[in-house]
Amino acid sequence: MKYDFISDIHGCFTELCELLSALGYQQNGKGFFHPGDRKAVFVGDITDRGDNSVEVIQLVSEMVSSDQAVYVPGNHCNKLYRYLIGRPVTINHGLETTVYEINSLTASKRKDIISTFLDLYKNAPLYASFDDEKVVAAHAGLTESLYGSYSKEAERFVLYGDVTGRKDKNGLPIRGDWAQLYLGSRLVVYGHTPVLSARYVNKTVNIDTGCVFGNALTAFQYPEEKTLSVPSSYSFVPAKFPFDDVNMTM
Repeated sequence: MKYDFISDIHGCFTELCELLSALGYQQNGKGFFHPGDRKAVFVGDITDRGDNSVEVIQLVSEMVSSDQAVYVPGNHCNKLYRYLIGRPVTINHGLETTVYEINSLTASKRKDIISTFLDLYKNAPLYASFDDEKVVAAHAGLTESLYGSYSKEAERFVLYGDVTGRKDKNGLPIRGDWAQLYLGSRLVVYGHTPVLSARYVNKTVNIDTGCVFGNALTAFQYPEEKTLSVPSSYSFVPAKFPFDDVNMTM
């Protein structure tokens, strides 16, 4: 089996369809399938900020349920899940766009999409490994010491990364650059912190190329270890996120 890893879709449905088509997937109802021996891996944060989170949820869910894809959650997925099950969360940082979409649906469609997302999330592994554990998909990354653990510490790291507790001048979190210290044998494919192009450090690759911020949506193809990107239809806003290493600290 070969894999196509895609991270941080953030409601960019049009770009997701374009990317899957460029990768050789063919549309089948609400989802896509690959005629060859390939499977998509969605590495978290499929919703929020973009215009079509509901359609992305439907597509990802359809592909997972038909065994055409694997999905692992991100921090935005976790927050949407907590909101939908009635836990107190602040509706900000993009969640407001997904909530607006869901609330704009008819009652029956709203019930269906909530059920669809809850099933998708509850059945998702925290992170997933492939090819006899040679490669791992984890939304914000995974250190070697946490591999195999599903503790609260592992969950925090997978969802939020190496949190420093500090913020930049724009009020955004400054994240530690865990990849610089990674010495593990497994290849870790992750996203969470946008970069201009796929970022290779040690045996890690960050494939969040900030589609919703106007850059691109990128897939990492394994075992070829190649990337394929489609341009974003959104306006480029580099001030919103660190598209380079400016805000990355050891």
